[in-house]
Amino acid sequence: MAKPDPSHPSFPRSAWARTTATLCVASYPARDASRPDCAPTRSVGTRNLASLLGLVLTAFCCRADEPALSRHTFTQPHMGTQFKIIVHAADEAAATKAVGAAFKRIAALDRTMSDYRSTSELMQLCKKAGGEPVRVSDELFFVLTKAQQVSKLSDGAFDVTVGPVVRLWRIARKTKKLPDAEELKKALALVGYQKMKLNDEAHTVQLTKAGMQLDLGGIAKGYAADEALKVLEKHGITRALVAAGGDIAVSDAPPDAKGWTIGIAPLLDPESKPSRYLLLKNAAVSTSGDAEQHVEIDGKRYSHIVDPKTGIGLLGRMSVTVVARRGIDSDSLTKVVAVLGPKRGIPIIEKMPGISAFMVRKTEKGEETFRSGGFPKFLKK
Repeated sequence: MAKPDPSHPSFPRSAWARTTATLCVASYPARDASRPDCAPTRSVGTRNLASLLGLVLTAFCCRADEPALSRHTFTQPHMGTQFKIIVHAADEAAATKAVGAAFKRIAALDRTMSDYRSTSELMQLCKKAGGEPVRVSDELFFVLTKAQQVSKLSDGAFDVTVGPVVRLWRIARKTKKLPDAEELKKALALVGYQKMKLNDEAHTVQLTKAGMQLDLGGIAKGYAADEALKVLEKHGITRALVAAGGDIAVSDAPPDAKGWTIGIAPLLDPESKPSRYLLLKNAAVSTSGDAEQHVEIDGKRYSHIVDPKTGIGLLGRMSVTVVARRGIDSDSLTKVVAVLGPKRGIPIIEKMPGISAFMVRKTEKGEETFRSGGFPKFLKK
């Protein structure tokens, strides 16, 4: 297992970690499916990341023309969480080289999109808010374009301009006090995806109001997982899993397997064994909820997920899981369903080909579940 590389430091617990979930990664040999061989993986600066997702590997049948592959696991801290990469490669040297390149790509995106590094490209853009359009890198423009698409689709339920409000809630979680009403009002005046103008031809971004701050914590980890898989494929690794807290992207199934088995931890008792499992290949899955990131103030439990319209953290216990082809989609769409709720959020998912959602929330009568029509096909039978 790779050790954290000091040349790629993780951030302090930050917006990147706002939507993380914990993974337990294990291997279940075909002849003895009762022997998990791993312990939960814990993120830097997080007490317990085993709250939302569990990951299990199972085996079934392999291609006869494929050389023998061995399983290799590596971890490094990036984006305020622990990235775990599992690959099946011909040997350790090939695995180490490919995964090393994948981690370098993740680290580069970390430096580009962090709102905790004053030198990041994102923060340099924010410093020019209220001014002229700014030309940005291809990857930052791509992520911001995708964010705008999701914002328009959800009428602003997902909005990366929510940064000023998020910063107030970071303070609230530390002080256990609600954001000041006047400060929250001022912060909300800076929020609104319509205030971010993108020019496709010039590749420029304009933040139209001085003081605007972008927060990519709800979309960038999924994108980083996607990009890591691309790097691994360039190095000949086509059977891989990249986990960034609660965001997972996978390529082809492991050898002798039909897919990667991913368990969704129970909402009210996240430490217990999952009762629902997904079987995925060439797909991504993300889970967002309040199991870890929340604050209790005056007897109310506020989630780390903030409604961009009201500026208030979501109330109540809930968890949303979205399956999509790419992590950039599953990551952002969990927030859409969380903010809008099942009655408005699930219908949006229903209109998107290849994307499905599952939501659990606590009620006075216990757990209540909702799911889109396509979700059952991803459930492991």
